[in-house]
Amino acid sequence: MKRTITLLLLAALAAPAHATEKFSLCWSIYVGWMPWAYGAEKGIVDKWADKYGIEIDVVQINDYIESINQYTAGQFDACTMTNMDALTIPAAGGVDSTALIVGDFSNGNDGIVLKGEQTLEAIEGQRVNLVELSVSHYLLARALDSVGMSEADVTVVNTSDADLVGVYGSDDVTSVVTWNPLLSEVAAMPESNVVFDSTGIPGEIIDLLVVNTQTLSDNPELGMALTGAWYEIMSIMSGDDEAAVEARQYMAEASGTDLAGYDAQLDSTMMFYTPEAAVEFTSSDSLPETMQYVAEFSFDHGLLGEGAPDAGFIGMQMPAGNFGNEANTTLRFDASYMQKALDGEL
Repeated sequence: MKRTITLLLLAALAAPAHATEKFSLCWSIYVGWMPWAYGAEKGIVDKWADKYGIEIDVVQINDYIESINQYTAGQFDACTMTNMDALTIPAAGGVDSTALIVGDFSNGNDGIVLKGEQTLEAIEGQRVNLVELSVSHYLLARALDSVGMSEADVTVVNTSDADLVGVYGSDDVTSVVTWNPLLSEVAAMPESNVVFDSTGIPGEIIDLLVVNTQTLSDNPELGMALTGAWYEIMSIMSGDDEAAVEARQYMAEASGTDLAGYDAQLDSTMMFYTPEAAVEFTSSDSLPETMQYVAEFSFDHGLLGEGAPDAGFIGMQMPAGNFGNEANTTLRFDASYMQKALDGEL
């Protein structure tokens, strides 16, 4: 008996007092999400994770929609995605999710490209290659509506973002809708013209870091670490000094372009480099209006789940007001962590 007790005491003494909590974040290539690649490579994410006594694994996923699917399936605690995809994939799938960081909105980074044509009206009757039911699909619908057309006037061809550039190079593909850096590659091909882009719908395609709400609630240190790391990266890359150029150079190469190409993408992105700008946008009255529009598009396309009776089936919580069924709230925009960054509380 004494030997057993002694062995148990030794085992208890040898065991760590508290196992480090481990979390994971997945991202895919896009101008507004490349900072996560830089932050992981340069140890900034690790530094902030260490500050809060946790570990954060940052993982690149080559297929954007697949990254969100893996997050929704519980394989990651956080994932980069747009506002629409946050609503229609995890939230619609019953995974309560929180937009922890509102990083930017597309201001020309998403566009419609036609081959050999210079006006949007020329898209009528064409087959349009895009990632179906993504923000590209949303952009197409908004663009068609702006010229008195509808999706009935085109044929949507679902195409993975990993295949879009290659597909567009074939003779029988004449129209694509996509985002940068793919948009820049496609637009640079012979006889290609961007006939509509997201400058036509400013503030509607929003790029987020989304975290599982329960995980965030149980582990606020994860939110603190991610937010702290993000704004440190923002402060580095937004300047004109050598460190800023070096940071953007790394992001450019990691996304398959050069510094000039990456800076051009940044020029068509409304980046919220400061927490003040992000909090202001997230707390604005325009966000509920935008999310209502997104919900209506999503409902019209059957993206809010089987049996959804209307566009308000899924509740969304925002600082300026809620939308939809509060009893079924599964998407939240939380400005509190960005506010902590603004107040110097991280």
